Amino acid sequence: MRASSVEHIFDTSGPGELIAVIEEAHRQESKLIARKLAAVAALLWHRMEEYETDPGPAYATVSGAQRAAAEVAAAMNLSPRAASFMVSYADTLKTRLPRLAELLAEGRTDWRTVELVINRTDLVQDSSIDQIDRSLAARVVNWRCWSRRRIINAVDAAVRVADPDAARERRLADDNDRHIDVTALPGGAARVSGQVAAAAAAAFDQRLSALTNGVCARDPRSLAVRRADALAAMAEGRRLACRCGADDCPARSADDQAPAGARVVVNVVASEEAVTGRSQQPGYLSGFGVIAADQVRDFIDAGAALRILEPTTTLVEALRYQPSAALERWVRCRDLTCRFPGCDRRAEFCDVDHTVPFNHADPSAGGLTVATNLKCLCRIHHRLKTFHGGVGGWRDEQLPDGTIVWTSPMGQVYRTTPGGADLFAEFRKPACGQPTPRRRNHARDQKARIARARKRNRSIRPVNDETRRVRQARKNEIEARKFRNHMRDMLFLFKGKPSTSPFCAWVNDPYESEELPPDWQPPPRPPEPPDDPPY
Repeated sequence: MRASSVEHIFDTSGPGELIAVIEEAHRQESKLIARKLAAVAALLWHRMEEYETDPGPAYATVSGAQRAAAEVAAAMNLSPRAASFMVSYADTLKTRLPRLAELLAEGRTDWRTVELVINRTDLVQDSSIDQIDRSLAARVVNWRCWSRRRIINAVDAAVRVADPDAARERRLADDNDRHIDVTALPGGAARVSGQVAAAAAAAFDQRLSALTNGVCARDPRSLAVRRADALAAMAEGRRLACRCGADDCPARSADDQAPAGARVVVNVVASEEAVTGRSQQPGYLSGFGVIAADQVRDFIDAGAALRILEPTTTLVEALRYQPSAALERWVRCRDLTCRFPGCDRRAEFCDVDHTVPFNHADPSAGGLTVATNLKCLCRIHHRLKTFHGGVGGWRDEQLPDGTIVWTSPMGQVYRTTPGGADLFAEFRKPACGQPTPRRRNHARDQKARIARARKRNRSIRPVNDETRRVRQARKNEIEARKFRNHMRDMLFLFKGKPSTSPFCAWVNDPYESEELPPDWQPPPRPPEPPDDPPY
């Protein structure tokens, strides 16, 4: 009877009441987890005090943490490893992150967020952890709609600001832990797992995706199966063969094909100061998270192409349904992930959605293709908004700063802010809105073009002068070396012995190379003489 009553307890509840129950249960779960961890921390304190009072002989030493973990494992039926993690988490919340623990106890954040903060701040020094605890505790209550990747980015950015050494230690620890494991499974399959550098993983993921998408739409395999088969194709240096069975399929057979040469593109977002070396502000490697400024410059040194992100849109482009490549790139870099609450689908794999639908019949009537009306949505949430929107579905409103205000079918309101705004101040500014048309003025346009040309000439004139000076100096140096070598030949031909003349002692020096190295530079320019005479 009791099981039957539990099964039917919510039969008469409406959707709004059920959502309220889910939210309240989620808060109560957070409070219970905080209470459990507080008890574990208190137990650890008792066992540590007991160990310090009577540690016992060295050969029989069992630390206070080990004693507490054993009791926790027995009480909760956990493995020793899981119990050790729980004791460590409890101790961290009590001693290093007390303000975050207080928010968890009040149900104002959840365990998923707290666990991420604990794991991403474990290398922070004790002198800096209090600053991070204060900073994150003031912001974490606004992370309700944030995805896992968004939280990781925010915590990593805070760690880099408060304790750059901890961020470097994290990077070194991860870098030294690179490995690839192949584990045999029953049935003839195997599991491939490992840890590699973020740049290598990004290139691997892009390459695997390119091979996976190289088959036609009639291929019967799922996306996951195609990615697994693409790994074998990539290892063998060939394209992925399609299995649709159609004779006219261009990717039907890959046995006689040359190795695929698809270009791998890795997107990195960084500020101008980080690129030029004037700042240590971290960058963002798409799909993998925050990276150090020196890693950003490593990409630049390797020949990465630089593009300036600007949300500018002309009136003609605003009246087109498809955004320009520059505008689409800016929107994806601003959002980083899907903008639906909690979704962390990468922006590269999302659709660019018009918040106010584009009016195909009369584009000027509304729904313009501008930055303030565009956002990234994954295909699932794009379809949800499109086909389950309106009064009885999901509704969205986009603010000038990129914030999306979502309203659920039951009336709950959720806010998501652009992921790029957490890392780069440029994305916190309101984007360009609807461009205002203006009447053409040929005289003004010509004057502006002339001003731009003169400004460009002023900037490149010193560069050109220096280039001509170096080129002429190289030419003169080569001619001088040829002359000196010729004089040495004449000396050997007519005298056959070194010269004793004090006027050209250089003629006795060894032969000089008549080719200059690429980095050869002439002496610097002499200082300019003063304009006025010195009297």
